[in-house]
Amino acid sequence: MSNSNIEEQIKQEREQARAVCDSKGAESGECAAAWDAVEELQAEASHQRQKHHQKSPFEQYCDNNPEAPECRVYED
Repeated sequence: MSNSNIEEQIKQEREQARAVCDSKGAESGECAAAWDAVEELQAEASHQRQKHHQKSPFEQYCDNNPEAPECRVYED
């Protein structure tokens, strides 16, 4: 799922949560569940952003110099 799709889903879930809370009441279980769905999507979006982080200078160095002693990976 792309980040733009998640952001669109978050927007839709927020609108739905507001509608549910307006019709069922802010203290209802349905309202709480609707906002839980929004929070889950926001957590997924955050996870996706962290997953696609920028490489560190060391990672970039090893990408460019895989045979450097400090970049070698040994398998048993």
